[in-house]
Amino acid sequence: MIRFLLAFMLVCSFAYGDTTQNNTSGSNTSITGGYTNSNTYESGSSNSSSTTNNSTSNIRSAPPSAYAPGLSNSGNDVCSVGASAGVQTFGLGISGGKGFRDENCERIKLSRQLDSMGMKVAAVALLCQDPRVFESMIMAGTPCPYNGKIGKQADKLWKKYNKLRPDYKQYTKNLKIKEKIDEKLIPRNNSIYTDPDE
Repeated sequence: MIRFLLAFMLVCSFAYGDTTQNNTSGSNTSITGGYTNSNTYESGSSNSSSTTNNSTSNIRSAPPSAYAPGLSNSGNDVCSVGASAGVQTFGLGISGGKGFRDENCERIKLSRQLDSMGMKVAAVALLCQDPRVFESMIMAGTPCPYNGKIGKQADKLWKKYNKLRPDYKQYTKNLKIKEKIDEKLIPRNNSIYTDPDE
């Protein structure tokens, strides 16, 4: 009996499960080796998605515009000029204005008034306070009055007290230019001056 069992054991061998089958999503794959048997089934599928939107907005709007004030003359016979300005930012707006005297306009009006009263020399003397008028009077050969003197007598006094001239800066520049030109025209031996127009 023992022999029979031994013979039976030799002929018959124990059956071990050496194959593993894996089913995933309906596909069958046979895998050999010493693996364990595991089956995975999905009865259904689910899709979940979540969206989170964070939105932050910072809107800055400008305040109402800062308008510069309009300055106008109160009449036609007023010698003043108005100026105004304004600055606008997001947080602050500033504007302002100011009136300025127009001295040239005042000089012209005063000169007209003196002339209408028969004070022609005084009217010219007042206009001669402007450097442009003073220089143009010299160029015309009718120098501006000087302490009641007119004509050649006034011209001599203006040359003597040249620092009192309204156009003194331009006058000194003109003198330097004349001196440079005269140096080129005078011969080196300091002989008689030759006029280029002759």
